[in-house]
Amino acid sequence: MLLNKTDLKNGIYSGIPIFIGYFPIAITFGLLAKSVNISFFESFCFSALVFAGASQFVSINMYHAGIGAGEIILTVFLLNFRHFLMSATISSKSSFKKILIPIISFGITDETFAVAALKEGGISGSYIIGLNFTSYSGWVIGTVIGYIAGDFLPHVIQSSFSICIYALFVAILIPAVRKSFTAGFIAVAAGAANSMLGYFSLFSSGWNIIISILLVSAAGMFIFNEDN
Repeated sequence: MLLNKTDLKNGIYSGIPIFIGYFPIAITFGLLAKSVNISFFESFCFSALVFAGASQFVSINMYHAGIGAGEIILTVFLLNFRHFLMSATISSKSSFKKILIPIISFGITDETFAVAALKEGGISGSYIIGLNFTSYSGWVIGTVIGYIAGDFLPHVIQSSFSICIYALFVAILIPAVRKSFTAGFIAVAAGAANSMLGYFSLFSSGWNIIISILLVSAAGMFIFNEDN
């Protein structure tokens, strides 16, 4: 049997808190997509095929700024590079059929990884699929509702939702900074590097972000290497 009903049900139950957390943020994404004139179908596919919250907000912001597709794709790749490490960690404590690997890997996010990694004992493919599907549903449904709501809200209110991009990043950054000085230093350094590159206007804004990520990440790796 490919899926175990009990494990699948447990995964769904574990994913309900993530569903609740994703839903309002996804509504915001739908509203923002509407505000920058992305079509309903494109917005739906954005969440249904990409399913990467912070990266989708970054992409929307870069798209609205007129940055090219190549730079957006590369930036999203760098932002999501951590997924290689998360997938490796999950696979080390999991046991599931190879046919399920594409489905499971697609649904791994920071939140689903945290829940799965902290689960006691082994992790079955059925459990992860239930967990991922529930979280995924919250994101996609929220996006659709947010986009539809954009038809009823005044334009001035829709435009004001752009601040949610920055609120989301602050919400992600602050807990990490409170636990680690390194995270705060890297964030400030990346912002400073991006500002300097923008000031000298050597590259486009999209490449400024990419170069800042690469330079500061490399510097942080050497400066804060625990073996030093």
